[in-house]
Amino acid sequence: MLQNVVAIAQPGLTPFDLGVLCEVFGTDRSDQNLPRFDFAVISENAEPVVTSVGFTVAPESGLERAAAADLVCVPASGVSREVSPAVITVLRDTVERGGRVMSVCTGAFTLGAAGLLDGRPCTTHWDHAAELAQRFPLAHVEPDVLYVDDDPIFTSAGTAAGIDTCLHLVRKELGPAIANGIARRMVVPPHRDGGQAQYVETPVPETACDTLEPLLAWLLEHLDEEHSVDELAARLLLSPRTFARRFRAETGTTPHLWLTQQRLLHAERLLEETDEPIERVASLSGFGSSSLLRHHFTRRRGTTPQSYRRAFRRSA
Repeated sequence: MLQNVVAIAQPGLTPFDLGVLCEVFGTDRSDQNLPRFDFAVISENAEPVVTSVGFTVAPESGLERAAAADLVCVPASGVSREVSPAVITVLRDTVERGGRVMSVCTGAFTLGAAGLLDGRPCTTHWDHAAELAQRFPLAHVEPDVLYVDDDPIFTSAGTAAGIDTCLHLVRKELGPAIANGIARRMVVPPHRDGGQAQYVETPVPETACDTLEPLLAWLLEHLDEEHSVDELAARLLLSPRTFARRFRAETGTTPHLWLTQQRLLHAERLLEETDEPIERVASLSGFGSSSLLRHHFTRRRGTTPQSYRRAFRRSA
């Protein structure tokens, strides 16, 4: 369930990270038939909190508000500050009663202090990943990814990755239509896979083609066709090796993995919004056969296409 959400404000709070949570979960979009979350910013004893840039946030609720939350979020507030025992208790209690906890950026250090990262894969901003691993040696820190879903614990990298994590959780719990609707209102990409690289190097252009965006847009219109690296490289008058290098530099992944992810997203939309047979969905999304679609769907989504359709198919 994902309806009741709180964000814990701590001294040194990073405003942008809090803003990400407020934007995704605190904005009323019911005018477009999107869910309205019961969202609140909370702090210990409902005390005002001074942010990292000097202004003050004044929450109306104390930590007791978290007792009813489905999701407790921890935005960044620095890496060297002591974490209040009361905050640690709230986070531990949330997990013990079956709720979820999510950190944005260096909020992972608060989760680490609560012992919630022990034995778990997790991430934080790449610039602080080594320190997170050193301070919490039982955590399995993945320094290069955008976010880690180790339900009920979700950790994300820098602030933009916090948006990705929020939308990933919305997609996971409420379906792609809701996640896509929120992303559309926010004017952000509806989905970036958590395994993408945090830091995408921008190479010096080797040809007049400064970006792959036109090619990526074309691929989205031709997902049902076969594509090879050689063919795609030829479209841009690049060698296959140069194309592969540029593709990873701009997207953080390989052409094959990018296409697979886009095909899965398209298959999800077809399963949710149409009555096309599974074999037809496989064909339209570029997988070719229902068995191949099932293989990728189960591997990446943890469920079968049929089960996904039963869970998310919207009635007329």
